[in-house]
Amino acid sequence: MKKLRVGVAGLGRLGRVHAANLAYRVPGAELTAACTVTGTGVDFAKNELGVRDVYTSYEDMLANADIDAVAIVTASADHCRQAELALDAGKHVFCEKPLGVDLDQCRRAEAAVERHPELTFMLGFMRRYDASYAYAKRKIDEGAIGVPYMVKATAMDPASAAADFIRYAQAGGSGGIFLDLGIHDMDLMRWYLGSEAVEVHAMGATFRHPEFRAAGDDETGAAMYRFANGAVGMMHIGRIGPHGYHVETEIVGTEGIIRISAVPEKNLAMLYDKNGACTECVQGFQERFADAYLAELEQFVTCVLEGRKPGVTVYDGTASTKMGFATVESWRTGKIVEIQ
Repeated sequence: MKKLRVGVAGLGRLGRVHAANLAYRVPGAELTAACTVTGTGVDFAKNELGVRDVYTSYEDMLANADIDAVAIVTASADHCRQAELALDAGKHVFCEKPLGVDLDQCRRAEAAVERHPELTFMLGFMRRYDASYAYAKRKIDEGAIGVPYMVKATAMDPASAAADFIRYAQAGGSGGIFLDLGIHDMDLMRWYLGSEAVEVHAMGATFRHPEFRAAGDDETGAAMYRFANGAVGMMHIGRIGPHGYHVETEIVGTEGIIRISAVPEKNLAMLYDKNGACTECVQGFQERFADAYLAELEQFVTCVLEGRKPGVTVYDGTASTKMGFATVESWRTGKIVEIQ
């Protein structure tokens, strides 16, 4: 069986997850190259993954590595530029979310995808590949809850990782909490409601770590959306989940409700002691969505090898980025913003 030769760009927390999956867990893939700007990343690629073709320049990897495709897991501001370079070099592209940090970048990425219809481009909205979220979509499509008219979403990173997110905000590469953390929920709202957002009112708060506000961000954000079909979206995102990593989504329809991950359980075990009935919670997105990260890469590789197009496109990236930028504008101005 022919294997897809892939080079990974970026070996941070998520980059290492994708790289390990490509190296060991995706049957149709072979990790043949890696690009990282850190010494620890180089050591990880060589010692943990067995990759010998390691670069510190993305352009050098594209020009010299024996690869058919790239997996882009770098800073958000680099995604579109690197995707465009890869497509123009004849490489298939898997790109982590968000597509870009401004709409001009997204339009350039769209143009690059359109220039190369023979190549596969896939955006990494992994929650669509989580078993529970995919099941909810199937039930909605089957009419199980009637017409969906509201999505309520919560996403909280663990408080134990706040220092990492403060450094990320200070570095300026994340695009802010709404674009970095909230983009998944924006995508899910579009997916479940089958409509585009036309209006948003957002606000934020910082009570525990003033460093977020000093970096031009907030540790907590909230937003309400109105969609073209009249549906409503409500979002709460934060960086200080006291119990761990908490992602919860509720879809309300005319005939029923679907609720996903109401308790962010680590597993199905329950401890009964003097504190009552307790269950441990997951502590990070890598743990909660481990299977989804694997499934999306399997989908990407299968699409390339079979000449099919994936379900998550460059246009989904642009649409969610438009929502994200309007949300940021509303948060900054305190006003309701129309989404064009």
